Amino acid sequence: MGKGAKRKASQKEEAKPQAQQQESKKATSRAKRVKASKPETEPEYFEDKRNLEDLWKEVFPVGTEWDQLDAVYQFNWNFSNLEDAFEEDGKLYGKKVYLFGCTEPQLVSFKGESKVICIPVVVAVVSPFPPSDKIGINSVQREAEEIIPMKQMKMDWVPYIPLEDRDSQVDRLKSQIYILRCTQRRAALKHLKIDRLKKYEYCLPYFYQPFKEDELEQSTEVQIIFPVEPKPIFCEFDWELDELEEFTDKLIQEEELAEDQKDAFKEFVKEKVREAKKANREAREARKKALEEMTEESKAAFENMRFYKFYPVQTPDSPDVSSVKAPFINRYYGKAHEIL
Repeated sequence: MGKGAKRKASQKEEAKPQAQQQESKKATSRAKRVKASKPETEPEYFEDKRNLEDLWKEVFPVGTEWDQLDAVYQFNWNFSNLEDAFEEDGKLYGKKVYLFGCTEPQLVSFKGESKVICIPVVVAVVSPFPPSDKIGINSVQREAEEIIPMKQMKMDWVPYIPLEDRDSQVDRLKSQIYILRCTQRRAALKHLKIDRLKKYEYCLPYFYQPFKEDELEQSTEVQIIFPVEPKPIFCEFDWELDELEEFTDKLIQEEELAEDQKDAFKEFVKEKVREAKKANREAREARKKALEEMTEESKAAFENMRFYKFYPVQTPDSPDVSSVKAPFINRYYGKAHEIL
């Protein structure tokens, strides 16, 4: 081998350790970079939503003031008792059910503080057909009660679709749960007249029970709102218990009514009594006619209707309402068969 060939071989041998050192440094550098990288984060797990979890929120809270709606949802209320009622062995399992909501302002304690809170309540009516297609509108300030079709207040019974079925076509589902829904947009409220707006606050789902004499038929009281300056006179007159002359004189003694308004007031009360008696008579006649025309199937359905009232269950995120539960639903529905 020539001298030139020996020098080249020698240079190659010397270059090997240097190349190995460079490769070693690169590997060390890569190792350091790997060690310096952040550890992989643990995967996040989200709790599966319950199938009927949003049911209570989908039900319109009838009669709640519009500016109080946001306050109703300020707490993370839990209606798992309502959801459980639709499970096997539950009160509502396998039954056709109509749900409407309402709110009950109550003084309750939460996290050491007592305050008045709008408690959401859901009423479930077990019935083969809608329990009503009408709404009652009444308040102390209104002279007369109104019973009007739900649709006039943009309310109607619509099927509730459970979460697991929302990808299905609605018309293929045989829904057993119907909820009272209101399509009045809150954004459009500012365009409504005050009287129309107030009607929503005085709404109550109206229920006609043909086998039970209506409270209005039994009542002998009339609400009196006598228009007089400087302010109207608000009172109740019972035509069986009150004597009109004495009733009027008492208002004059209490300086609620001026002496020169006495005769006008008496005539006003007499007219209101005549109107109330006429309404009672017409209601009795309508109920009698309805019973005569009702099929046996419909009679059985009315007799077997059941009303269940659901309050939210106690959780760390919401107040305990167990001490303020009440069976009364409203003046049309009376008391619930059971509170849950």
